Amino acid sequence: MYKNVKEALLKVGELMIKVSDGQKFELHIHNVKFHDDKELIELDAGHETYWINGNEVVYMWIHRVKE
Repeated sequence: MYKNVKEALLKVGELMIKVSDGQKFELHIHNVKFHDDKELIELDAGHETYWINGNEVVYMWIHRVKE
């Protein structure tokens, strides 16, 4: 799922994901880094940084279409 998330975010700019433990995250192209070697998604949420295993993403949807 890592590759699908990366491709979708680069295409639309914003994306919502849900991981296997039920947490939901809103990804924006400007606050996410992809680490292909370990398939990790680094999310800079301002006060906290989340490291998300890209293979733990169980669902994704488009939050808002990039204009």
